[in-house]
Amino acid sequence: MAEQLRFDDQVVVVTGAGGGLGKAYATFFGSRGAKVVVNDLGGSFKGEGNSTKAADVVVDEIKKAGGQAVANYDSVENGEKIIETAIKAFGRIDVLINNAGILRDISFKNMKDEDWDLIMKVHVKGAYKCARAAWPYFRKQKYGRVINTASAAGLFGSFGQCNYSAAKLAQVGFTETLAKEGAKYNIISNVIAPIAASRMTETVMPPDVLQNLRPEWVVPLVAVLVHKSNTTENGGIFEVGGGHVAKLRWERSSGLLLKADDSYTPSAILKQWNKVTDFSKPQYPSGPADFMTLLEESMQMGPSEQGDKVDFKGRVALVTGGGAGIGRAYSLAFAKAGASVVVNDLMDPDTVVNEIKKLGGKAVGVKASAEDGEAVVKGAMDAFGRIDIIINNAGILRDKAFTNMDDNLWDPVLNVHLRGTYKVTKAAWPILLKQKFGRIVNTTSTSGIYGNFGQSNYAAAKCGILGFSRALALEGYKYNIYVNTIAPNAGTAMTKTILPEELVQAFKPDYIAPLVLALSAEKGPKNPTGGLYEVGSGWVGQTRWQRTGGAGFPVDVPLTPEAVLKQWEKILSFEDGRADHPEKAQDAVQKVMANMDNKSGAAKKSSAPSGPAPSGDNQYLQAIAKAKAAKSPETEFTYTDRDSMLYNLGIGAKRTDLSYIFEGAEDFQVLPTFGVIPQFDVNTPYTMDEVVPNFNPMMLLHGEQYLEIKKYPIPTAAKTKNLAKLIEVVDKGSAAILKGGVSTVNAETGEEIFYNESTVFLRGCGGFGGPKKPEDRGAATAVNTPPKRMPDVVVEEKTTEEQAAIYRLSGDYNPLHVDPNFAKMGGFKRPILHGLCFMGIAGKAVYEKFGPYKNIKVRFAGTVLPGETLVTEMWKEGKKVIFQTKVKETGKPAISGAAAELV
Repeated sequence: MAEQLRFDDQVVVVTGAGGGLGKAYATFFGSRGAKVVVNDLGGSFKGEGNSTKAADVVVDEIKKAGGQAVANYDSVENGEKIIETAIKAFGRIDVLINNAGILRDISFKNMKDEDWDLIMKVHVKGAYKCARAAWPYFRKQKYGRVINTASAAGLFGSFGQCNYSAAKLAQVGFTETLAKEGAKYNIISNVIAPIAASRMTETVMPPDVLQNLRPEWVVPLVAVLVHKSNTTENGGIFEVGGGHVAKLRWERSSGLLLKADDSYTPSAILKQWNKVTDFSKPQYPSGPADFMTLLEESMQMGPSEQGDKVDFKGRVALVTGGGAGIGRAYSLAFAKAGASVVVNDLMDPDTVVNEIKKLGGKAVGVKASAEDGEAVVKGAMDAFGRIDIIINNAGILRDKAFTNMDDNLWDPVLNVHLRGTYKVTKAAWPILLKQKFGRIVNTTSTSGIYGNFGQSNYAAAKCGILGFSRALALEGYKYNIYVNTIAPNAGTAMTKTILPEELVQAFKPDYIAPLVLALSAEKGPKNPTGGLYEVGSGWVGQTRWQRTGGAGFPVDVPLTPEAVLKQWEKILSFEDGRADHPEKAQDAVQKVMANMDNKSGAAKKSSAPSGPAPSGDNQYLQAIAKAKAAKSPETEFTYTDRDSMLYNLGIGAKRTDLSYIFEGAEDFQVLPTFGVIPQFDVNTPYTMDEVVPNFNPMMLLHGEQYLEIKKYPIPTAAKTKNLAKLIEVVDKGSAAILKGGVSTVNAETGEEIFYNESTVFLRGCGGFGGPKKPEDRGAATAVNTPPKRMPDVVVEEKTTEEQAAIYRLSGDYNPLHVDPNFAKMGGFKRPILHGLCFMGIAGKAVYEKFGPYKNIKVRFAGTVLPGETLVTEMWKEGKKVIFQTKVKETGKPAISGAAAELV
């Protein structure tokens, strides 16, 4: 056994440690000898309200286990108070884990300034304030460890999360700068992107997957990074979750180099665009390209070949910070190419406007800060009546070593660069959406991408802009609004003094403008949106992520820091032929999914007999035949009266329904749909990936449920055995439909109580040569079309806000139904109700109106939010009740094609 990584006598501060990942950090470090400051505001995940409870509970837990901890209830914006708690209680600080976060997800067109500002305050300013307060202590003791938290949304951009993506990628530039500044003081800073689940689109997310997305999978990596034995891994970016750990770095193409002269035009760049995105000879930089060498090569070249002319007649281009430097070059270039130009500048837009007019162009000036986005865009609309192109270029510098950084230097840089970019874009967005055309070029910098000494504020703002752009590119794409980001390298007053004149000329901002025009053209590059390009003096290259193959750890044993350390080389190696280039948040989730079958007892225990295989060599058809013939393993499930009452409450029993909620009631009973509960965690004689190709739990939808009640009265307490079988797998071409059955038997008497069939829809798993049509098996597969007359009975039942929280206690612990962050990742505004819960509510309506039924079948047709009202319409046709259920508030169906056959 490797020696345990200990943190004895060290003080660890964890922000946002009242629950989730923060709590997992705090309890872990407490168990390994550290003194822990548990910070939690106690607010909701949206950042409203506060209560002291959450932090206290965690502190008590650490103390009960023999550890040392204190609580702190300050907001991370008051980072100095959090660090002060550490110093007062324990006299020092060694490790800072910036984990606090909130979500305010909303599509960009509906985003309000408070949604933007609150996210920036907590994630960006909070991380800065806590690190800044700890920094003097770190420097003095020549020791410190910092973890900042990004996310897949930040690294790749995420739909409906422009604010969050910006805040999260800002952590990368901020961390890289801290790493550069802290290195000589033995202050090591790294940034992690923890993977939570993504679109869990329905009621049944396999429980094993959820287990593997718990915070405990993230903690061990962090423990390795903040341990005193780590002295080399600094400024690293890691993706972690579900037993998967990998490192990311920036990869830059060798790019396109042309002569820096008048022939360097947008059309020349577009003509050879394939060279810009050619990664065959990549670089792995930690700073800007070697522009001096590039320039010398450029000077040797002949004039550039031209492609189709790029023309902006009839287009209106807005350039912020357009009064001088690079912005002036953009304004003039757009004017020369035929655009009407809006020159926005806080100091002096008019000089450039007059220059353009002298050349016979159209221009108007708007004197305002970019932070006043509405005024800037109004200026454009008043002058020209439309706006097509936005070049967010305004910026300021306030450089200072981090040890001397303060709010007066931090806030203005974040406000002008990041908030200014947001405000101008936001003001123009409704106009761009309406005209279904827009081109946006935002400005980052190599200091943002790679971090730069003395520029923690600027690096955070600039990397934040990149995160914002990537998320916005996803939202704008279908409206023909393209968003790209550039990192320009142009001459400054400083380069003038040290370079010969002809080189100074080639560093001119005029050699950046052609790329900006190329990205703004109606027919721009082949990969038109979401790109990051570095550019200057005749050269332009693309920059993207590269990710190591990483390490996958078995998901059936808890992960330890010691295990991570054993695989450290593998996690860090970009050279072993397994590295790839992730582009979207799903690429992160994919790695976790691929690791789901990684079990420590790697050989799958198949309970199938090893008899002769069916003829033919189709592995899926063979596996299906084998699974159908297999004897099912028995899964025990015992329930008591208490479980029956809890289930009844979970599907809406009221305090007046004594027969459902009081074991002393004369007709105490459990509602018939309780039959879906015992089968929930049953062991199947097959695994999904044996019987269908490309299985991915994220693509699984629970389509239908069929339940037979074999015996009334249903026992309110029993010990049961559950036996699963595979019924059929239907091949729908692009998808597969899998039906599985479970028989629930009374373990004492051997008599059958329930029989269930679940139909799941597996997207992307078809094409394996299976049967095209499902078998007709009577009530289990009946279509149940409602008659053309008005329903015989209608029952309305309002669910409570707590419905899912109660229902899950009957055994379906999928966080999708309770954890708002998880629901967000699944693309839902808030946690949704279990499908089997609203099946129970509808089943209760049928039972109460028509009496006991021998079977019930439903098709899930939509989602329900706790608190919504369910309207169940019923038609009696002989011994059968056909029914459907809608959500009153939205009019959308929740259950369709449903029926119950009466006893």
